[in-house]
Amino acid sequence: MSTQSQTSKSTQTPANNVYSLYTQNVQKYFENISKITPQYFQSITQLQEECMKTCEKTINASVSMQQEFAKKTGISTDIPEAARTVITDTNKQIVQASTINNQLTKTTVDATVQNIRTFGDNVNAFVELNKNIIQSWITPFTLKN
Repeated sequence: MSTQSQTSKSTQTPANNVYSLYTQNVQKYFENISKITPQYFQSITQLQEECMKTCEKTINASVSMQQEFAKKTGISTDIPEAARTVITDTNKQIVQASTINNQLTKTTVDATVQNIRTFGDNVNAFVELNKNIIQSWITPFTLKN
């Protein structure tokens, strides 16, 4: 398919006034954003996954190195039961807090999306209201023939 046939009709017709030019440019902008947004999110997701893998790999390598050092030097790595319980319980609390934080963040994002969607659904009503207000301001000054 040629590039010419891919362009929308509004981008092919010349703009006759400021509003049609503005509309064409806004449409081009959002068409472009619609194309690149999925690529952006894919890249960010890959970056995040790579950072998590690298962080985990780094921590595991560090622990392995320390473990080997302790073993070769004869350093005791035994810990008392009370310390083990504290460490395990602390980790459980960190995981639980992370899960709750994730749920709160997701709920907040979902609510924000719904609010934006509601606003978008009501844009036409706002426009109609503003048109009526403008008309009520203009009517007293309009000459009647």
